[in-house]
Amino acid sequence: TAEITILFLYYQFLAENHRWQWLAFLSAGSTGLYVMLFSVVWERQLQPSGMVLTHLLYFGYMFLISFATFLVTGTTGFVSCLWFTRTIFGSIKVD
Repeated sequence: TAEITILFLYYQFLAENHRWQWLAFLSAGSTGLYVMLFSVVWERQLQPSGMVLTHLLYFGYMFLISFATFLVTGTTGFVSCLWFTRTIFGSIKVD
């Protein structure tokens, strides 16, 4: 996740877009969206249940897991991009 986010950040810097903070967080956090979409596809392949509570519990817990994944991977992407930005701009010597 961190490597891909740093690559996206590098392309943003090449396009001279220096508003990278939310882009880094959201592009890395999109893994949580993938987890939620995968859980919907996987739930459709299970044996059908006639109880609504079963579906509510499943999607409730999957939403929590997906949101936690979004926060963890988003934070990882942001912190890695912050480190990358400070590293490349810290090596510039201003005279």
